[in-house]
Amino acid sequence: MRAVLVTEFGTPDKLVVADVDPPALDPDEVLIDARAIGVNFPDLLVIEGAYQTLPPLPFSPGKEVAGVVAAAGDAVSGLQPGDRVMAQVEWGAYREQVVAKATSCTPLPDSISFEEGAAFGLGYLTVYFGLVRRAGVRPGDWVLVTGAGGGIGSAGVQLAKALDARVIAVGQTEDQRQMALEQGADHAIGAEADLLRDRVRELTAGHGADIVVESVGGDVFTQCMRALAWEGRLVIIGFAGGEIPTIKAGHILVKNVTLIGLQSSDYRDREPESLQEAQRALLELFQRGRIKVSLTATYPLEDAAAALESVRTGAVRGKIVLTADSG
Repeated sequence: MRAVLVTEFGTPDKLVVADVDPPALDPDEVLIDARAIGVNFPDLLVIEGAYQTLPPLPFSPGKEVAGVVAAAGDAVSGLQPGDRVMAQVEWGAYREQVVAKATSCTPLPDSISFEEGAAFGLGYLTVYFGLVRRAGVRPGDWVLVTGAGGGIGSAGVQLAKALDARVIAVGQTEDQRQMALEQGADHAIGAEADLLRDRVRELTAGHGADIVVESVGGDVFTQCMRALAWEGRLVIIGFAGGEIPTIKAGHILVKNVTLIGLQSSDYRDREPESLQEAQRALLELFQRGRIKVSLTATYPLEDAAAALESVRTGAVRGKIVLTADSG
């Protein structure tokens, strides 16, 4: 079985592609013949050794996969060999065969391709929990989405619109802003931090953003705080810009704002039933045409380093997936 391995922490070019033994299977797990594997910004942090949870070396990175069930543990019910599924894992998806908890797997409808399934899970689940569970989005809310060119930003724009919010997308390039408009954003603005607050207040007639889906960090985060409406909610998803900001408590106090941390994988591990509920809601929106997967490119599994480099440099318009021929 072919696998992409992290044998030492570092940049994507240090990844190794090797033949490894098939993974062992616990009673509550399934073995998936991978067809497509999602590539996400956190994968870069994992291979660099900068993520909050790291497995022992060597290991395969990767947090989402779509494929066909090859085997099921004795304690598994509801899944059997031959079933099409998409699955969320903490690590280990960059392989031709992937082990996942049965509770972290969702049946993949025939109308959704493996590539779409692999690109569908992590980003949309993250913004779903951020908008619905944590921030309590309501129809008509002004939602500001940063990093609109990437997977999280693209999912945030689409899902906020699908939930009847008004959306302002923040993108670094004209191409990213145009993509956000095509995906339903009401407005798309540049990422110049010194202009962000004033532009948001202008577009919302002085109201500000009710919710911010923030994945960039640094000065963008600081200006998003200033762009919040009274009782606004800012959902912290990550720091793709590389700088973790310092938060001034006075800014929270004067406008009664709420800062919300989001580690979406916690729902997979702590509340698998919530993950399944979210997946069902997202699949319904997908099948109704309210959201869609924006695939930038596909790479063969052996070219994982090149795919990750595209994510690292920001040369991404939506999502990238790896493809595997494990069957």
